Order: sequence, then C-alpha cells, then structure tokens
Amino acid sequence: MSDSTGKRLLIAYAHPDDESFGSGGLIAKYVAEGAQVGYICATNGDMGTIPASMREQYNTVSEVRLAELQCATEVLGLDPVVCFGYKDSGMMNSASNQDSECLWYGWQNQPDVLIKRIVQVIRDFRPHVIVTFNRYGGYGHPDHIAIQQATTQAFSLAGDSGYQLDGTQPYAPQKLYYASIPGRLLKLYLRWMTLRGHDIRHMGVNKDLNYQAVIDNLEPIHTMIDVGAYFEVWDRAADCHVSQGRGRSSGTRGYLASLPKPLRRLVSGKYGLTRIFPQPPQNRVDEHDIFAGVR
Repeated sequence: MSDSTGKRLLIAYAHPDDESFGSGGLIAKYVAEGAQVGYICATNGDMGTIPASMREQYNTVSEVRLAELQCATEVLGLDPVVCFGYKDSGMMNSASNQDSECLWYGWQNQPDVLIKRIVQVIRDFRPHVIVTFNRYGGYGHPDHIAIQQATTQAFSLAGDSGYQLDGTQPYAPQKLYYASIPGRLLKLYLRWMTLRGHDIRHMGVNKDLNYQAVIDNLEPIHTMIDVGAYFEVWDRAADCHVSQGRGRSSGTRGYLASLPKPLRRLVSGKYGLTRIFPQPPQNRVDEHDIFAGVR
C-alpha cells in the first residue's frame, strides 16, 4: 500500500484484535485519508478463549487468532503488519505469566530483546507518529503493559546514533501517543452497569476486568480525533475476530459494543489520545489530528 500523503503511523499493541476493538476507527480514518498505517502485534493471542466449533477448523488457538488478524488487516488496510510471535501471557498474576515464551516473561527477563525488535520496525518503517497503550495497559493486561513500556523506550532509542543495530540507520519519530478513553463517558457507562446489578470490579466473560482500576489509571486526553465517519469499517474489522465475540464482551471495546448503536455512535465518535511527545503545555485537548505539526 502506498502512502499517498507521505504520512506514516505505527500502532504497537499486544494481541490480534487490539487493532480492531480499540483503534479500528482511528486506523480506518487515517488509511482513508492516505496515510500508511503499520501494526506491531506482539503476541499470537493463544490464551484467548475460542468456541469449540472453531477448534475443529484450526490446529491451535494461535492459528485462529492470526487468521482473524489477517481478515482485519485486509479490512483496515494495515501495511505492514509485524507479528513478534510471543505467547499470550494471560491476565496479571496468572500462572501463564511464568511461561518462558510469553511476552510478560520475556519483558521481565530479556527486555532488550523486545526493545530491539521494536527499534528495528521503527527504523525500517520510519513512522512519523507512534501509538501504543497507556501506562496501565488499558485494562491492566500484562502484555499491554509490556508493549507500552518497550515501545516508549524504543521511541527514544530509535533516533539515537549510539544505539547500534545492524542494517539500520537512526530514525527519530516525531510524536508518541498513548491510546485513551474519555473518562466521563466511561463513568456514565459504569454507573449504568452498576444500576443494572453488575460489579464493575469484576466484568468481562471471565469476570477478570476491573473497570474501577481502568478509571483510576486514566491519563489526560490532549488529542481528540473525529472517527464518526468510520464506524462501518471499524465494525467490519471487529467482526473479523469471531472467536473473541467480535469485541462485544471484551476489554474496553466491550462497554461500547454493548450500547445501542445510536448511543454508541454518539459516545464513541471521538477517539482520545494522550500526547507523550512532544509533551503538551497543559492537560487539555489542544489538537484534533495526530499528524499536526509533522514535518
């Protein structure tokens, strides 16, 4: 895919479906406007729960998840997509965190390996802008936290001439963002769920999502992007991830997808981001285009 505007955006997330459930509208918008959008998918998502019927069609959970990612890639127009192939770590403090092949274990024990791989992608793709999770990893998933921390470090190291990596030249991206959620909207939704009898500290299919912690770890929003025109593409990308319920019950996408469509369009037509670099002068919304100021 050519970058007709010459602008390049790199999304760095952890699992097959993160690109669609959380950022499908953002990706669809910038691809439609002619930017080239690349995607780092750090794990194969093999800890995800899939329907029994799908196990008959594929040999492994990873095969299912990566096939769904390929579907979403085609819908969204992502190019390139770089999969690192780590195992999914599962939720924080689960036994699977100790699997030596999972992302969280790798990040805790060999952080330089992950950082180097991200720097390689940055220097090869040369994005102007990078987006990753916030410091809490959205909802506290260890893989989200690992890729966020590694990407933040790689953002700085990619342009450092002292950081040697064979076959590459230093390249400094111009802007770094963390994906965010408008806190007021999330709080309204959680109040609604509480009134319906749900415990917001134990939500999701496995009751392991703590939305109170999500609220407690929200970061200021500096950039609001209008993605309201891209719901159709966003939904088609999310629909690729059949094994994960098309996002209807997982992660931060779940709270949006459970709303009636007119209400969902109202509350999620804007995509919020925290600008980490260059650091904004004040904690308020001051831009509406992630490529603003890019040279």
